[in-house]
Amino acid sequence: MKADKWAPIGVFDSGVGGLTVVREIMRNLPNERIVYFGDTARVPYGSKSRDTVIRYSRQIVRFLQTQQVKAIVIACNTASALALETIEQEIDLPILGVVKPGAQMAVETTRNKRVGVIATESTIQSGLYQKLITQADSEITVYGKPCPLFVPLVEEGWTKDPITEEVARRYLAEILDKKIDTLIMGCTHYPLLRSLLRGVVGEEVTLVNPAYETSQALRRMLLELNLANPGGVDTGQQKYRFFASDGVERFNSFAHSVLPEQISDTRQIQIEEF
Repeated sequence: MKADKWAPIGVFDSGVGGLTVVREIMRNLPNERIVYFGDTARVPYGSKSRDTVIRYSRQIVRFLQTQQVKAIVIACNTASALALETIEQEIDLPILGVVKPGAQMAVETTRNKRVGVIATESTIQSGLYQKLITQADSEITVYGKPCPLFVPLVEEGWTKDPITEEVARRYLAEILDKKIDTLIMGCTHYPLLRSLLRGVVGEEVTLVNPAYETSQALRRMLLELNLANPGGVDTGQQKYRFFASDGVERFNSFAHSVLPEQISDTRQIQIEEF
């Protein structure tokens, strides 16, 4: 199947966190068009089983294929960890998750070979960050820590709140005791806590943002496959289109706080039909 350079990139997440990945794609690949789907009706994925996450991901991929996308980005660490490998074998579109680019950057960044990963329960339990990092360099030790309260705190808008800082200090105490020099923000909501986390971990620890690293991996992939949008063609379609499975108003207001562009016409989709 020959995809069209001017076709959009499909991006999906369990909810609104993947908008941090969209933000990086908008910034770093300004010619690319995007179709985003947030599964706000069934969020969070972090506490669901592998089978359920694979089933949800399949439905979303089928929906994105109806939008004629040329590539797919799984902008969800949990779905990247649990479903990417399965989906990859089932579709003939290039597909990318957020875990591998973040893991790769951590390998390149760490000096003392001690890396921390904060993420949802199931991303940590999947062991995928640990596996990818130690495959690349067996001398690196990876310390994982689930931080389930971060997502609701971010969605509440409490990204600079003393309560969030207290929660972060409690979560990270154990990992910081291990003398890590690199910390992967292994959930798409966490980059929105970047400045707060920076204060907690100190200047010696490098924060890795998989959302940014994914935009760079996407750029390389599109160039390699000769699918990068050269720009300059008006397709007559909206450049950025947003879909959600529920709570469109809440989705729009969160998007407003994250994205450089104002969005208001998010459409609700019955994702179970796909």
